[in-house]
Order: sequence, then structure tokens, then C-alpha cells
Amino acid sequence: MFVGRFDYAIDAKGRLNFPAKFREDMGETFIVARWLDHCLAAFPTAEFEKVAERIAEKGLVKGRQVSRMLYSSAVEVTPDKQGRIQIPASLRTYANLDHDVTITGNRTFAEIWNTETWEANQADSDEDFTAAMEDLDF
Repeated sequence: MFVGRFDYAIDAKGRLNFPAKFREDMGETFIVARWLDHCLAAFPTAEFEKVAERIAEKGLVKGRQVSRMLYSSAVEVTPDKQGRIQIPASLRTYANLDHDVTITGNRTFAEIWNTETWEANQADSDEDFTAAMEDLDF
């Protein structure tokens, strides 16, 4: 299970340390793609397949826009000996990954955020979190 928050800096070549705690569960290679709220998602290959199956269940017409955005942006990454992954320029631009980066666990996958965007999102989401927990009847 992917849990926790990790703060790193992305270098000028687009290399990002990926948490050692997550690397084992991700596998030797894994998928990074555009995700919601201008962040990226890192999926173990098997979990990415599950996402693909859920999109396919919606049918070609209903799932086409998500398919286009998700699959066209997806890249397979392999951490180097230092545990860094290479984030392509197009994904760095989408998620505004210019220096400070936050990687968070999200149960079956990880999210990769511009730290400033992550913190703003969290500051704005406290009331949303409370309402969501109430909706889940916690």
C-alpha cells in the first residue's frame, strides 16, 4: 500500500528521486501519466492495467477522452541506480514540476505534485475532507 509524503527536488534534466519505500511495490518498471488536478500518477503496471479495464468498461464512446489523455501521456519508467526516474518535459510542464516536488501515497498508486500546488490543494481541502468523510459515514 502506498502511504506517506516525500519531498524532493527535480533536477534540470528532469530526474526525480522516487521514494525507496515505494520502489519495491512499483516493480522494476512502472507507469507515470497525467492525472487529476495537475499532478502525475505513478502506477505499478498491474494497477495501470486495472485503470485501463475500468475505462474500457465505460465503452469506447464514454471512455474516449480519458483514454486519449491518459494513454498519450503515459510513459514507462525504470529507476536508475540512485533511485531516480526520468520525467519527460511534457509531463513536467503539465504538473509544473520545476524544482520542489512532493510524492504522496494514494493506496494503490502514488501522486507526483509540484509542492506549492500540493500545499495549496491541502489548505483548500480541509472542509472537502470533512464533507467526504461524513458522506462515507465515518
